[in-house]
Amino acid sequence: MLSGGTSMTEILDRPDTVRAGAGTEPDREIIARATALVPLIREHAEKSSEERRVVPEVMDALEEAGLLKLLIPVRLGGLEANLRTTMECIAEVGRGDGSTAWAVALLNVCTWFSTTFSDEAQHEAFGAPDAKACGIFSPPLKSERVEGGYLVSGRWAYSSGSFAATWATLGIGLAGEGDPRALALIPAEAWTIEPTWFVAGMKGSGSDTIVVNDHFVPDHRIQRFTDMVEGDYGTSHKPDEQNANMAFIPVAALILVGAQIGLARHARERTVAAVPPKNVAYTCYTNAKNSPTHQIQTAEAFTRFDQAELLLQRACADIDGAAVARVQLDKLTRVRVRMDTGVISELVKDGIDRLMSVNGASSFADANVLSRVWRDSEIAGRHALVMPELGKEAYGRMLLGTDEPLTLDV
Repeated sequence: MLSGGTSMTEILDRPDTVRAGAGTEPDREIIARATALVPLIREHAEKSSEERRVVPEVMDALEEAGLLKLLIPVRLGGLEANLRTTMECIAEVGRGDGSTAWAVALLNVCTWFSTTFSDEAQHEAFGAPDAKACGIFSPPLKSERVEGGYLVSGRWAYSSGSFAATWATLGIGLAGEGDPRALALIPAEAWTIEPTWFVAGMKGSGSDTIVVNDHFVPDHRIQRFTDMVEGDYGTSHKPDEQNANMAFIPVAALILVGAQIGLARHARERTVAAVPPKNVAYTCYTNAKNSPTHQIQTAEAFTRFDQAELLLQRACADIDGAAVARVQLDKLTRVRVRMDTGVISELVKDGIDRLMSVNGASSFADANVLSRVWRDSEIAGRHALVMPELGKEAYGRMLLGTDEPLTLDV
């Protein structure tokens, strides 16, 4: 018997009735918009890295294509795309540049968080047509209960995409009993950006530090973290909007590997174009395409990428399917999605690492785009919500019915 009284037979025999049908399939027209921008994104990728933020030319093109409004409801001026479509768009942007995809992913998911707040908060946040949010879950230095809300001060590091955000969903602590964690919706005029993102990869993601000093957050712009984890959102639109029913932590985690999938696609593309005619030094092979070592390594890398894509598709089907059915995704599936998120990252990183060897030492040259692909993948795979071991531990606990509680949110 597993945790929660569920048997292994019940898990294996569970029908996938909520996966199929309208609302779970990818929207090819929207995805095509992302694909069309790949050349422009690649053209400016190096400049974005140098400037530590996605350059205006690319941000303007993303905005015009609607790719920063993927999860926003139509009533608020968005595309109201499902998660599968959103992940495919992020992956295609990532095929152009990892940093750009990371910023697109975080701006979209944090903006989605904003759409789950109270109707009053949504009205305030989406009063402007270009509304978009960044966000960080970690608690602040100060969160003081005052009449009608909280007075908040703090520093939130790694606020990816903050350079383009008009709002931020930031972690705060609540007074009283129970889990104190909450998310507060805070406007950009209340915070400043401190440049702190000086790293080896994902250089253009703008993951700097947001600083807030004594800002008042009214109660209607606050949601308890535990309520969000269980899908008990503040919005009144759960009955009529699919995305208002998506599982909070699975979406927050899975969104982080969209860029990884895109980086894998880029590495695959570059390998097929560059490797076949390469001379294999110190061997009799004048073309790498005839070298068994290169053939096997390439096949193993591509298979890992395929596995990652399949896991992504399954996770999206589970999340979108439950949202279509207006039901809370069951906890075991939520834990498995958390684990699969880390496994996707592992598969991509391992595959890219193999292709770096296939492409040879020159692939690490600054002038070779594969060098940036590799660095971006290594950084992306180390986000706290992506760490594979934590997800595997949680999934194993659920499968075996451990006496101890889960060590992370799902």
